[in-house]
Amino acid sequence: MPESMPTLKTKKLDPIDCKMIRLLQKDGRIANTDIAKKVGISEATVRSRLNRLIKEKIIQIVAVSDPLILGFGIVGNIRIHVDIRKMNNIVRELRKIKALWFIVQSTGGTGIDTEFVVKSLEELNELIFDRINKIDGIIKTETGLYLKFIKRRYDWGTALE
Repeated sequence: MPESMPTLKTKKLDPIDCKMIRLLQKDGRIANTDIAKKVGISEATVRSRLNRLIKEKIIQIVAVSDPLILGFGIVGNIRIHVDIRKMNNIVRELRKIKALWFIVQSTGGTGIDTEFVVKSLEELNELIFDRINKIDGIIKTETGLYLKFIKRRYDWGTALE
């Protein structure tokens, strides 16, 4: 079975975890000491909780950028229709493709939705025809291009609050 999204089975998030996550969603560079002051716990506790949240893949701390400004000429999504019996192999092969930064198993008749960044039409052509469509079990692909980012927010908090 493909690697699934993290669940809260490992350790349930408590209100302190939720507050820390909310602060980090607003500013991923916030210092542990500032988190400790705002949440009311020690900096050592922040550090250990933060390490657990990262280790359990509940959060990632990254710099979110605009790929169009960074020189990627084409950004978009690919809906991949798959033979469900070959899902494990398909997922394994898709994970190897650097241009695919986001891959999810989905409903709606396709099986997998992805998002990609490439520098040119030539790279997009290679991605679709030489890489993705050559994977055993891919039935067809549908590509959409992003013309402009209108809203991109990452501070949705947690559903546990």
